[in-house]
Amino acid sequence: MSTEIFRTLVLSQGYEPIKVISWQRAITLLFQGKIEVLREYEGCDIRSSTVVIKMPAVVRILQAFRRNKKNIKFSRVNIYARDNFRCQYCSTKMSMSDLTYDHVKPRAQGGLTEWTNIVSACNSCNAKKGNRTPEAAGMKLKCLPIKPARASAMTLRISSASAPEAWRDFCYWTDPLEEG
Repeated sequence: MSTEIFRTLVLSQGYEPIKVISWQRAITLLFQGKIEVLREYEGCDIRSSTVVIKMPAVVRILQAFRRNKKNIKFSRVNIYARDNFRCQYCSTKMSMSDLTYDHVKPRAQGGLTEWTNIVSACNSCNAKKGNRTPEAAGMKLKCLPIKPARASAMTLRISSASAPEAWRDFCYWTDPLEEG
């Protein structure tokens, strides 16, 4: 089995999922004494000439750490997450593939592509608004667009369909799990 497909779920000290990392990074953190391994992938060992290690599936950080207060990256995904995956005109909650983003002040009128001028929108509302401001289109924004204070406001989203079996006891699912 190829080891390239394996990822490791990282939990906080309180067992909350916070990040997904490569298995190579997990091994490095293990040797540095920064994590403990809670679950391993079945039948997948990492071998060297002197050591055999089970592939880590779920690990927990041993010491508290302070997250860097880096500026959150401006991206389509982060815009959708900030807006809770809802159209900011009709409030419909949608999947990422069904959303688009809209310039509140159109670029043709000097609007910039930045946090305070971009909102999530469904295709229907975006088409209705067109190349106008919300006021000119007779539409109202549900929330004014703002720049999030920090990245920790974003949630780690893991699909139950794509998550490895070893992660299931450590994740919170919004969709129903099949009966086993």
